Amino acid sequence: MHRLLDCFVAELVIGPATSGRARWLLAMTSTKQLLRIALAGLLALLCSIEAAPAAPLTLRYAQAYSAAHSIFSLPITVARREGLFEREGINVRLIIPVPGGSDKMIDALNDNWADVTHIATPFLIRAALAGSDAVAIDTEFKNPIYSLVAQPAVTSIAGLKGKLVGLADQSGTISISIRKLLAAHGLKAGDYAVKVQEGTPTRLNCLRDNDCDAVVLGQPQDLQAIAAGYRLLGRSTEAAPPYLYTVTAVRRSFAQTHQEALVRFVRGLAAAFGFIRAPENRERVVKLVAETLGCSDTVAAQTLDLFLQPGSDVLPARGEIDLAALAQVIAMMAEAGLLKPPLPQASRFVDLDYLHAAGVQ
Repeated sequence: MHRLLDCFVAELVIGPATSGRARWLLAMTSTKQLLRIALAGLLALLCSIEAAPAAPLTLRYAQAYSAAHSIFSLPITVARREGLFEREGINVRLIIPVPGGSDKMIDALNDNWADVTHIATPFLIRAALAGSDAVAIDTEFKNPIYSLVAQPAVTSIAGLKGKLVGLADQSGTISISIRKLLAAHGLKAGDYAVKVQEGTPTRLNCLRDNDCDAVVLGQPQDLQAIAAGYRLLGRSTEAAPPYLYTVTAVRRSFAQTHQEALVRFVRGLAAAFGFIRAPENRERVVKLVAETLGCSDTVAAQTLDLFLQPGSDVLPARGEIDLAALAQVIAMMAEAGLLKPPLPQASRFVDLDYLHAAGVQ
């Protein structure tokens, strides 16, 4: 067979082998060269296949509409906009379920709207205790800062007695922490009326429309309201101990068959926290905050400064889960009458495997 190949190549390269031994030797040389070229090409092909990056994996990430347009979307926004997920080989698609309030995010997982979801810890705890297999796989925001902002005529928290206060979901840590702030100033439940409204922008409108005497606001709306002449009465951090606010949650049944995708997601989010803190990225992060929230660069910078000031503990270092901070949420829910003894352990609501595999915790 090799002899036939030699003759074929000789005919192809130099014509019929009728000019003697020299011509035949030249053909043989050409044959070996072609074989070397073919072998080199095959090796190059194999190397390119070996070096080709793995196909990107995809995760559908759910956020409530109010969260997607709030400062609490910052870590995900940075990871997506700065290509940090892409660098890890993960395509994260943002999904906003309809209806999609904070208490509906686990439903988005159960109904296959999404694979992972942004969620406040009380809603995750409540869903898990009701039978959901959802667990937290990383932290998005650790210790939020919420402001109690009032009409200019209200000069103190005590002045809210008999007034209408706009709060978030009654079972969430926002309302629990603000109720603790009110109680610290002598106002107990029943001393004031409550209007429950989803999302800081909605509560700000209640204040502007003069329908609420005071409301609880996140950033940057609290800074904007104060600049417009409304009165800051206090902040949640004055009364509530540090706690774990929002996490990324996933169903255990989904996680078991999508481990690699979740590890890549956790790595990308960890990189986002590093990007946010890096001084050389400050201008870019300010721009992202301004674009997401529709505020000025000045207000965006003030918001970032509030989060990154020493001792604020608003953002995790890399997305790690602080079990003691999650245990504090359980204690706050019990104090508010939302959980009955015996209280569950914080570890019941988390799966640290993905943080471990990603080298984050």
